[in-house]
Amino acid sequence: MLQKPTGAFVVLLALTSIAYSEFGAVIEVGKFSAGREGESVPAGWKLLTFPKIPRHTKYSLVKNDGTLAVKAVSESASSGLTREININPREYPIVQWRWKVANVLSKGDVFRKEGDDYPARLYITFEYHASNVGFFEKAGREAYRMIYGQQLPLGAINYIWESKAPVGTVAPSPYTKESMMFVLESGKEKLNAWVSEERNVYEDYKKAFGDEPSMINGVAIMTDTDNTRETAMAYYGDIVFKKATN
Repeated sequence: MLQKPTGAFVVLLALTSIAYSEFGAVIEVGKFSAGREGESVPAGWKLLTFPKIPRHTKYSLVKNDGTLAVKAVSESASSGLTREININPREYPIVQWRWKVANVLSKGDVFRKEGDDYPARLYITFEYHASNVGFFEKAGREAYRMIYGQQLPLGAINYIWESKAPVGTVAPSPYTKESMMFVLESGKEKLNAWVSEERNVYEDYKKAFGDEPSMINGVAIMTDTDNTRETAMAYYGDIVFKKATN
């Protein structure tokens, strides 16, 4: 099975950026509530599957509590939905979304490769700049560009619903330090209820990596259970980026 730092993580980081354009006060990255019920991939998003992982999470737009949302069902499976978009995190640092989780994973563990599955997660990836990395990492990234024809961005923030780790935990992925995990929800207390989230991506990136972030170049949602071999179901509501209020 393709490991996540070289499979899921690398593919997520290899999102090709679209041209940046001027936005208003709000950027609607995932306007799922305006979609069509029954669709498997919302408009503007792409299905992401991974080599050597034969079972894929099933996504569909469904009505839940009167609003269209993305439903994810994973049975020993892994795949995601991604949106390619350029966002300046200095101008639009606030990300807001809501999600609902039906169950947590008994074997889930943010600190172990075998437990690196989550009933719900939101990925945010950042584009690569050569000036931000050392010589050997730069050489490796250049080799990736020559092989795959696109740049590997600099890093990723994962906002996750964990099984056991306390809310507020920040830790590197057990596969790679370039993917940082922020535990926003944990355990069973809020199961089967819509939970609204708000994060300052700009500040979270500086906290995670100790540096100024580059441009955001992709957003993804993912429910995966390929490592734990369990089953998970989750719902994802609309995702927006906003300017900070003074």
